[in-house]
Amino acid sequence: MSLAIESPDIEAVRNGDMVALHRLYERYAPSLFSTARRITGTEADARDVVQDVFVGLPRALRTYRGSGSLGSWLRTVTARQALMMLRARRRRREVPLAGIGEHLAASPARSTVDRVWLEAAVERLPEPLRLVVVLKEIEGLSHREIARELGIAETTSMGRLYKAKGQLRRWMGTDA
Repeated sequence: MSLAIESPDIEAVRNGDMVALHRLYERYAPSLFSTARRITGTEADARDVVQDVFVGLPRALRTYRGSGSLGSWLRTVTARQALMMLRARRRRREVPLAGIGEHLAASPARSTVDRVWLEAAVERLPEPLRLVVVLKEIEGLSHREIARELGIAETTSMGRLYKAKGQLRRWMGTDA
């Protein structure tokens, strides 16, 4: 959808129109949930992130200038919100219990490797590696953007991606 078509809803949401907010939610929430799920690692946290994004959207849209697509901007906002949740959890030293069984599962044979297995494997990565994989390979951020978002050096981002890909190759049985 072009920006010209989205503009009336954007302006309406900026002005507090809840019907327009609902239209944006219906359109973007599923893909934003997917982004948040990949970063946070749990469906419950992803739902919280998406809810927080839309609760704050009328205020956040004041900073949206219309350069680029609204969907890309919302994915960036969602990724930042998810990262803030993870940082807060680290400060509180919370450990999510969801998905613990996935970490114990053995890798499937090479012939059955598919997208579902790959997503599960990415979720098994330690958080620092998983975040870089999601932000780089799925969300398309540059290492410079990842470094800025995570508060790490660009070279650290590159190193984590290299390490994550190596781990995924070992789990797939393709590492010599």
